[in-house]
Amino acid sequence: MSTRTTVVWVPDWPVVAAMVADEVPVDAPAAVHDGRRVTAVSALARADGVRRGMRRRQAQGVCPELVLLPADDARDVRLFEPVAAATETVVAGVEVARPGLLLLPAGGAARYHGSEEALAERIVDAVARATGHECGVGTADGLLAAVLAARTGAVVEPGVSAVFLAPHGVTELVHATSTPEQAAEVAGLVDLLHRLGLRTLGAFAALPGADVHARFGRLGTWARTLASGLDERPPARRRPEADLEVSTELDPPVERVDTATFAGRRLAEHLHADLVARSVTCGRLQITARTDDGTELVRTWRTDLGGWGALAAARITDRIRWQLDGWLTASAVATVRDRRREARDRDRGAWSVAQPPVDVRAPGDEDDLAPVALVRLTLTALDVAPAGAEATQLWGGPSGGDLRAHRALERAQSIVGGPGVLTATLQGGRDVRDQVHVRPWGEQSDPPRPADRPWPGRLPDPAPATVLVDPVHVEVRDVHGAPVRVDRRGRLSGPPGSVLTGAGSDRVRVVAGWAGPWLLSDRWWTHPGVAPQVRAHLQVAFDDGGAVLLTHTGGTWTCEADYD
Repeated sequence: MSTRTTVVWVPDWPVVAAMVADEVPVDAPAAVHDGRRVTAVSALARADGVRRGMRRRQAQGVCPELVLLPADDARDVRLFEPVAAATETVVAGVEVARPGLLLLPAGGAARYHGSEEALAERIVDAVARATGHECGVGTADGLLAAVLAARTGAVVEPGVSAVFLAPHGVTELVHATSTPEQAAEVAGLVDLLHRLGLRTLGAFAALPGADVHARFGRLGTWARTLASGLDERPPARRRPEADLEVSTELDPPVERVDTATFAGRRLAEHLHADLVARSVTCGRLQITARTDDGTELVRTWRTDLGGWGALAAARITDRIRWQLDGWLTASAVATVRDRRREARDRDRGAWSVAQPPVDVRAPGDEDDLAPVALVRLTLTALDVAPAGAEATQLWGGPSGGDLRAHRALERAQSIVGGPGVLTATLQGGRDVRDQVHVRPWGEQSDPPRPADRPWPGRLPDPAPATVLVDPVHVEVRDVHGAPVRVDRRGRLSGPPGSVLTGAGSDRVRVVAGWAGPWLLSDRWWTHPGVAPQVRAHLQVAFDDGGAVLLTHTGGTWTCEADYD
């Protein structure tokens, strides 16, 4: 089927967003670079010959005045929100395909404003007035035809989208993608179509659908559907919902968890009442507390699949109690105490300059600081959406077992507290133990070490399935039975032939294959003048089908983890 679709397109949006964020003059040629190649180009840079896919040196050789800006998906999404909000002042509900591209059903909006041409004029004016950005608006049957129409500001008459698309090249399919990964897959499909002699959308759409699916699979069927002027699904309306927030001033300041939780329960009841009155749900709950010295403590918790059960006042109160208990009794207030201690020491240091040096600290002085108190508590419902907008999927949706498991985990948290039920997530690090970060179940917080950093010396994939809590001492021997050692240059004294494990090393496992070793120095900069301790990691597979990660340190082998 095909749906009458209107597309709002801001040309070269990644470059536009980067120039706005970095305050680059609009008359300067600019491009976005992801560290490997150019991913987006402004119109001025394109006129000078800069193209997507160029390397940095090649692009600067074509245009010496080129301003290269870093790629940042979060920035692109954040700065595109005002464009979506401006469009929603004309049409109630839009779908963001990707930053720079909006979709909306054209039928009702065009009837309301009089015509599809009038709708396009209203949208262009609203976006320009609210954001200062120029945009193109196109309307046609089907997503791909509407995207191409938006590039010229055209309105394709109903029923002729297939004719409109026919002379265009198959490379235009890339413009209908929403993610870089999907764009890469479509680019591979386009290259294959070119090698088969299918260079236009009309020629591709003329092929039998069954043959296309048999030859190109699911991606080929998707591409043929768009090339025919049809849609897999109509644009989904996005009902704009603002985040809901309730807060209270704690006067006098609160130092006890039970007192703060009592105030938090009142906030939970107010927030729940607001959500019910508006018939909305929230995907995340943000808890914010301000201390008496102005420090803001913020934590975000995921709700239970956005359902009504997760929005009960009692469940919200549980999240508040667990978080306040962690803040007021654990390490979250350590920074506040440290700041107070530094200020006190600084004052005493200034006093001692004019006085004879004396010991100004009394025994136990480290613990005589005033307790941290909360003066404000705020609850914010994030990812607000109309109730029932997210229907359970026929396949792949949450099952009854999943829901029961969530309820059981919440029950356990209500008994032992938030930090009592932990879940493991991946974080950055070089060692397998460094890459494991545990956090309370349901809490949404960034790991302390980002996983997308280079981390030189990091163990290669695949990652082990189970990291042992306590490493097990083992013996590694070569095919002749001699112990295997690793020198400082990472060379093995002999190829591993067997590994002895168990009590007294009474279990022998025959090595079927191995990889490594990889050397890793532990924080050599923390002990100047001392030779760094070098660890060697070795991946070993056994003839019984098992595989382990072994570590050699100071002449001793240990088993650190198991592979599935």
